[in-house]
Amino acid sequence: MVFSLAQLIEERQGDQYLLHEQYINPYMARVQRIIGFDKIYTRGEGAYLWDKDGIRYLDLLAGYSVFNLGRGHPAIKQAMMEFLSLDRPTLVKMDCPLLAGLLAEELVKRMPPGLDAVFFANSGADAVDTAIKFARYATKRPRVVYLNHAFHGLTLGTLAINGGDAFRKGFEPLLPGTGMVEMNDLEALERELRQGDVAAFIVEPIQGKGVYIPADDYLPEAQRLCRRYGTQFICDEVQMGLGRAGKFLCCEHWNLEPDMVTLAKSLGGGYVPVSVVIMRREIHDKVFGSLKRAQVHSTTFGQNDMAMAAGLATLHVMDEEKIVERSATVGAKLLARLSALKEKHEMIADVRGKGLVIGIEFRPPSSLALKAAWTALEAAEKGLFTQLVVMSLMRDHRILTQVGGPGVNIVKLLPPLIIGDEEVEMIVKAFDAVMDDARNLKGRVWATSAELIKQAMAA
Repeated sequence: MVFSLAQLIEERQGDQYLLHEQYINPYMARVQRIIGFDKIYTRGEGAYLWDKDGIRYLDLLAGYSVFNLGRGHPAIKQAMMEFLSLDRPTLVKMDCPLLAGLLAEELVKRMPPGLDAVFFANSGADAVDTAIKFARYATKRPRVVYLNHAFHGLTLGTLAINGGDAFRKGFEPLLPGTGMVEMNDLEALERELRQGDVAAFIVEPIQGKGVYIPADDYLPEAQRLCRRYGTQFICDEVQMGLGRAGKFLCCEHWNLEPDMVTLAKSLGGGYVPVSVVIMRREIHDKVFGSLKRAQVHSTTFGQNDMAMAAGLATLHVMDEEKIVERSATVGAKLLARLSALKEKHEMIADVRGKGLVIGIEFRPPSSLALKAAWTALEAAEKGLFTQLVVMSLMRDHRILTQVGGPGVNIVKLLPPLIIGDEEVEMIVKAFDAVMDDARNLKGRVWATSAELIKQAMAA
């Protein structure tokens, strides 16, 4: 019998939540049901998803920034089909693959000065692990400093530089010698660096969890301090790079020249996992500095031709369609329109972002009745009001969003970078309507608050 993927999907469509409950993660399946996200999606195209009933949803998660070019971009899809038709001898391993060299060449063209050596890996956390490993070897120092609220991955290595207790709890002991400092606190950073044992200071130029943006002088001064004390300065651009923040690299907003940059997510065009570390040649040479060390660090699926082809096609599309410029222009328009809602809705405390990463932060209302309801939610679990907003956006407006991190009242927007005026209008109208409804305790926003409190207390 010939295997047919289409037939298998048709026969089993709708079984996914049962299968996940039985074999994968029943708790995640339960979460989706509680918040009303248990949809059965059957198609994705551009910035939208469709469920089995043909209902369309605007996707403002974009696979956590995997789909910067939208889902099923025809040029990336064509490149994948062309690659499969070529029967390329991929993963020979004892060779130097052409497509890896070509993608490395294209990436280096887009880097700040001095970044001209490339290592390909598979995921963002994989790339960050590599950067930490290389920094420690190159400097012969053991420690790594990171920021509070940082998110660099969930492997055992990257957990040690994760600024969220919710992710770290129960997995200790982690990589020893790491140190956490607060964003914008240059004195605290210098105290750490002055000890002379810090291999690297790693930062997301804009933090993904919470969409926290540093003061204008913080990152340039942090880079200067790293140079002074011989510490590698690493910019983690896994989520914020590749046009997300309105520049090819987010660190370009501050004219930074880091020692290493990590990229992943949308580099694979939404089709293939791929990540990369781009670094100064002297770092690379210290790690691989002899014939005997030529394979001292590697990963089986690094440099696989399908991922390299996807990366080349992605960069081509970004250039041809001026994706970075589009992110900056549309993002500025969306940010301005959402910021204007602060004047109308007292519960919107802040709207911040660059390009098409935007955080909307909420605060307690002044009305006594609403404040009491807010307090009850927060007592059960911090951030539950924002979960109500996220649920309302999905239920009433068919917009897929997320809470910006554990224990925060922030909605994070990561739309595909291909959105335009139509989507901007949809997003602004939806938030306006949800916040209007949130003024009324008997409205739809607060309707599921008791159930959320119950579930939070049970957990």
